[in-house]
Parts: sequence; structure tokens; C-alpha cells
Amino acid sequence: MTEQPPPPPLTPVDEDWDRALCVVAHPDDIEYGGAAAIARWTAQGKTIVYCMVTSGEAGIDGLAPDECRTVREAEEIESARIVGVSEVEFLGLPDGILEYGVDLRRAIAGSVRRHRPDIVITGNFRETWGGKNFNQADHIAVGRAVIDAVRDAGNRWVFNEQLTDGVEPWGGVRQVWALGSPESEHGADTTETFEAGVESLQAHAAYIEGLGWENWDPREFLEGFARQAGARMGVAFAALIEVFPMGWGD
Repeated sequence: MTEQPPPPPLTPVDEDWDRALCVVAHPDDIEYGGAAAIARWTAQGKTIVYCMVTSGEAGIDGLAPDECRTVREAEEIESARIVGVSEVEFLGLPDGILEYGVDLRRAIAGSVRRHRPDIVITGNFRETWGGKNFNQADHIAVGRAVIDAVRDAGNRWVFNEQLTDGVEPWGGVRQVWALGSPESEHGADTTETFEAGVESLQAHAAYIEGLGWENWDPREFLEGFARQAGARMGVAFAALIEVFPMGWGD
């Protein structure tokens, strides 16, 4: 059997920016490996806003959606606070049945226009996580829509009903970053903020309990992935990031 070559080193992402918007499908999506990177950037003085496309209301089998929505929104707000994020926006689209298309692009473009970020961050939207484990449908739909919504946000004639009350087109997004992508060639050193990332995931206690994963340890889970990424950067812990340039010719 042929031995596989080691993965290539990761290039540090460009951190010369001030504002970022994180757009993901569910509360807790950022926390599975990305929150430690968020803590790194807020510690640098950057402003980061979270945008949850759904409230994760279909995520706990033992809770009805209306009750689950309240629990999961509260957990995400606390999880965000732990890593220095004070604003969490919930778009209210239906959990579990998101579809890529105009409605999803419209909702995300509206958030981009309101918050005017330099960088937009989402989760892995590749088909798999780098093996035989398929990605979840909502993740794929949201990531694809993020790329297009960033372009839409800069076009005055797309979703122009949003351009009221001082809202203007925003074409200032330089890159979209997909956290945890198996196609990542970039990364962020999370060695100093790893513990904040663990605490941020632990804030989703009701959701984790609802999954019923016996003896599952958030720290052990995060450490495994962070160490692998860190080895590619020559540091203890890191986060994987796939970079999508949004400028013409980039």
C-alpha cells in the first residue's frame, strides 16, 4: 500500500482587516473548531458579528422547536460572548430544510449590507469533511449562498428593496473564509486562545446533551483537529481555513 504524503504546510491568513461577519447555518457551527480563531481576532481588537441563518430549532429531539429555539439562541449568545462577540443576529430561516437559492442569498446579502464587513466567515461547505463522512445539507446550502450573497450585496440592482433606512450596497468584502474545510491551504494560530474555544463549545450544554453522545469530551474533540492543523503551521493548535478571494482577478 502506497504511503500518502503529508498534507502541505498552512499559510497564515491575512489579518490586516477590521470587521468580519460570520454566517453559518446553526448555533454551534462556529464552535466546532472555529471559535478559538474568533477569540484570537477579537483579542486583536477586531469587530466580529455572528449571523445564524437558523436558530437550530430542529436540533434537539427531546425539545419541541419553539422551546428548542429559545434554548439554542441563548446558548449561542453566551458562546459568542466568551470569545468576544457581542452581536448575534438570527435570520429565522427553517432549520434542517435550507435550500440554496434566491431566498437564502437575499437573507445573507441583507446581513452583509447591514454589517459591512471586510471578511465574511462561514463553515465548511464542501461535500465531505475530507473522508467518507458527508457534510450536512444546511451547511452546504449556506456556504454556497454566502459566496453569491457577498457578490449580490455589492450590486445596487440585486435585492434593491433592502436599500432603505440608510442601507447601501456593500462591495467591500475582500475574502470569504470557510472554517474547517478539507481543502484548506490557510490557517490561524489558535494556541493562545484554544481554551476560550473549548469554553465556547461547552456553552452549548443543552444541545450537546441532546445529542446523546456518551462520554463525549468537547476539549478532546477540539484538540484532535487543532493539533493536526497546528502541525501544518508549526504551532501547537490552529484552525483550518479555505480562502476564497472576492476581487476580480484574485
